[in-house]
Amino acid sequence: MSPREYRCTSVTETQSFAADLANSLPAGIVIALIGNLGSGKTTFTQGFAKGLGISEHVGSPTFKLVSEYDGQKGKLIHVDAYRLEGIDDFLNIGGEDILATPKAIILIEWGDKLESILPPDAIRISFERVLDVENERLISIKGLKT
Repeated sequence: MSPREYRCTSVTETQSFAADLANSLPAGIVIALIGNLGSGKTTFTQGFAKGLGISEHVGSPTFKLVSEYDGQKGKLIHVDAYRLEGIDDFLNIGGEDILATPKAIILIEWGDKLESILPPDAIRISFERVLDVENERLISIKGLKT
């Protein structure tokens, strides 16, 4: 299945796009966010959380590694794999249990670091900055069934 591509031209547009996507997805899925620093992963996550009815501020969990939020439409588990040295680090913090959390959406920033243990039906969302346009991002989604 070829990826679907979207262009977002502002932070607000990226967050709105993410909120709409959150509304269309069922609980029990894993989403890997892939992209360089500053490519829009956390901005996307903030909008996604709003779409799930989460009112708390959602920031980058880089130092915490895992954050959990309860929203009106279910639980969001936000993982930041940036500081992980590899899959063993993830497994040592209970990664298998995180991936198997029932009725939750698991959003993993730097998900490409965990590629070999992601479920086969995980959705992969890649972020790319558009050169010469400050807030424009190209977002590619693989594995979306809707």
